[in-house]
Amino acid sequence: MKGLILSGGKGTRLRPLTYTNAKQLIPVANKPVLVRVIEAIRDAGVNEIGIVIGETGPQIKEVIGDGSKWGVRIAYIPQESPDGLAHAVKISRDFLGDERFVMFLGDNVIEGGIGQLISDFAHNDWNSQIVLKEVENPSSYGVAKLRADGSIEQLIEKPKNPPSNLALVGIYMFDHHIWEAVNSISPSWRGEYEITDAIQWLINAGHRVYPHVHKGWWVDTGKATDMLEANSLVLEELTPSIAPNAVIENSQIDRRVTVEAGARIINSTVRGPTIIGENTVIENSYVGPFTSIYYNVTVQNCEIERSIVLEHSSLSDLGARLQDSLIGRHATVHRSEGKPMALKINIGDHSSLWVV
Repeated sequence: MKGLILSGGKGTRLRPLTYTNAKQLIPVANKPVLVRVIEAIRDAGVNEIGIVIGETGPQIKEVIGDGSKWGVRIAYIPQESPDGLAHAVKISRDFLGDERFVMFLGDNVIEGGIGQLISDFAHNDWNSQIVLKEVENPSSYGVAKLRADGSIEQLIEKPKNPPSNLALVGIYMFDHHIWEAVNSISPSWRGEYEITDAIQWLINAGHRVYPHVHKGWWVDTGKATDMLEANSLVLEELTPSIAPNAVIENSQIDRRVTVEAGARIINSTVRGPTIIGENTVIENSYVGPFTSIYYNVTVQNCEIERSIVLEHSSLSDLGARLQDSLIGRHATVHRSEGKPMALKINIGDHSSLWVV
């Protein structure tokens, strides 16, 4: 069995962070989302993985490389234009061959891995298996209608009157019949080859398509609020640790805090679940729960809570608590020391800023 990860999206809803970085490389709990997907597939026993890439392909290749760091073999599959998920499957035929495969959207974060999904598909004669999740607002998602025998009868995109509360998560299993499906469908009104149309083609052709209803949490990290939610959930799962060469001086660190190698925490209070990245300095500051601070960051004379701060950024002397925020790479946020008092902030296009 092989794995296929779709990582060609531009991440427009996460701008400005995604102007200079692939959305799949933004970390939750200091680990890029794409790495979490790779690890989930690897931990399910699949070590040959294709990644479909688009404009941000060079950044993804630089971080992921050949996959050996995570014990997998990575092949890159360029998608010249964003023509839909089914199109991404179609162009992956040479890599996948006629093997069964698991397809995973590269910006999804899911609790508990996909080992059971792989096992179910391997031990049944199903042609496809689709991961579903019970949601409170099914009209905002693609929704599945099930038959009495538990198989999927129909997939409906954002229905006004949903036949169920079972939404498509973005994880799929297929056998070789998917190739006839993706070659038989036409573009949708959006001009894209939709994976839901390909799956519906399988169903209409009499193939066996069954659901796997995921019981844990799942987050599509397409928006800033989703990233913060995913970060909070993953932080709660971490087993806290403090690296041997981390420095903690005159500080209060609770038992739910992870401190990575080379980090320094001086005259500060850090409350978890929180992670402090490699070679980051926290000084005369308060870092509250559900905060992830990546590597080579400086935080001085600040309060910050439920936020994500990316690498090589600097926060100092803010004068007010920063919360529910995403701070990009190489960003600078500080308050001037002289009169008149003012905040000095370097932020990108399409940013949102609240000063209270």
